[in-house]
Amino acid sequence: MQDSVPTQPVLSVVIPTRNRADYLAVALASLRAQNFDGPSDIVVVDDASDGGGTRNAAQEAGAGYVRFDVDRGLNAARNAGVAATSAPLIAFIDDDVFVPEGWMEALVDGAAHHPEAEAFGGPIRARFEGPTPSACGREKPAITTLDLGRDDVEATVVWGANMALRRSALHRVGHFDERVSGHGDEEDWLLALRAAGGSIVYLADAGVDHRRVAADARLSALARSAFHRGRAARITDQRRGNAPRVVRELRVLAGCAWHTVHYACPQGVIMGAQSAGRLTEALRRPQRVSLY
Repeated sequence: MQDSVPTQPVLSVVIPTRNRADYLAVALASLRAQNFDGPSDIVVVDDASDGGGTRNAAQEAGAGYVRFDVDRGLNAARNAGVAATSAPLIAFIDDDVFVPEGWMEALVDGAAHHPEAEAFGGPIRARFEGPTPSACGREKPAITTLDLGRDDVEATVVWGANMALRRSALHRVGHFDERVSGHGDEEDWLLALRAAGGSIVYLADAGVDHRRVAADARLSALARSAFHRGRAARITDQRRGNAPRVVRELRVLAGCAWHTVHYACPQGVIMGAQSAGRLTEALRRPQRVSLY
């Protein structure tokens, strides 16, 4: 009797995660519910989570599992996921997304229909479960989203919550820079890809839902997250040498305050928190910033 030969996956899904086992379990369940018939595999990369919840969620879903003993950051987790998989197309999702059942098929079909492209992304829709602050409709969602329309188009950038790369592109451009963490991590790699002549395609049918549930969907939690996101964004701008002057950051913060009061819009508090994070980081390095 001959031993069966394992089938080579056509798609590998990598999920970096840290201390969010409940979110991760939903993401993994949605991946298990895919209507994709082709061979695929899923790997969870645990960036030094506390306790055993992350490992248990991965094992219960039948996913591969890689663990760091110390926090190494998102890009290191992505690189570890690449090393632990073998498919020619590697998809990355965040642990807080829900993946509709046609997502895998849309990614694989999209990559086949766009052989010239080396990186792909898709819609990222905000999904709040439970009470969340009202909005006046003039502001962007309080969490990462992406909507480039109903058709596949070439894109300048996509986001790591819903991104796929050809393995050949990683061999050509290099792996993710593990010195970069917190903001701009996937964007730096995509900029390097474009500089090397590569292209990125937005696949309109390959969308995911970006979730916030329970206390995470409330104003205080969203504002805290926005503050830290603002600080990280300012650090990225400073690293790239295109950070605006402090006076500009102050004007934006004032505009957020005006928006909040004028439109009686709680979302303005979240926008203001992000702007305050940027300003806080700018003032931490006064020797690098000019008021004029």
